[in-house]
Amino acid sequence: MSDSYPASEAEISARAKALESLLVEKGLIGTDAIDKAAGAYESDIGPMVGAKVVARAWSDPGFKEQLLEDASAACARLDVGGMQGEHMVAVENSEQVHNVVVCTLCSCYPWPVLGLPPNWYKYPQYRSRTVMEPRKVLKEEFGLDVDESVDIRVWDSSAEIRYLVLPERPEGTEGMSEEELASLVTRDSMIGVGKPRTPEG
Repeated sequence: MSDSYPASEAEISARAKALESLLVEKGLIGTDAIDKAAGAYESDIGPMVGAKVVARAWSDPGFKEQLLEDASAACARLDVGGMQGEHMVAVENSEQVHNVVVCTLCSCYPWPVLGLPPNWYKYPQYRSRTVMEPRKVLKEEFGLDVDESVDIRVWDSSAEIRYLVLPERPEGTEGMSEEELASLVTRDSMIGVGKPRTPEG
């Protein structure tokens, strides 16, 4: 493939694995350090960016409107963007609708706002079962019991479109700063398999 074309996710993954093997083989780094760094980007550093986007949407009605209209442009206002985030769509949870994101083909994921995808997101079981029985998967696999009166919508991320869930703002957060609100936002709530933390919890 010509250098003028962006590498595919499979090619990037293969290069990363080769580099990791080389670094470990030469004794420059241990696999535990690599796992720790990957875990940080999967659970902490990466999702913190998305949490700031959500907190801004909770605090600023104008930004929220733009996020739901053109998520990529709204994120760019916060200097968030890049590869895997060129065409993002934000979908909003409400009392009537709960959104959940999956990638049925592989593991397409909005890296700029969520960091690295969690391992379970890549598993065939999650990718297929979530489409067929989302309510059951959310309850059995993630402990999220969505009331039968709430419509569950499953969004299939692809190489063309990546989805971000805008979770419901928790009650009792009036008057909280954006930074405080961001601390309540979890990675899972932005995928739709969890809810934000509450101020008490």
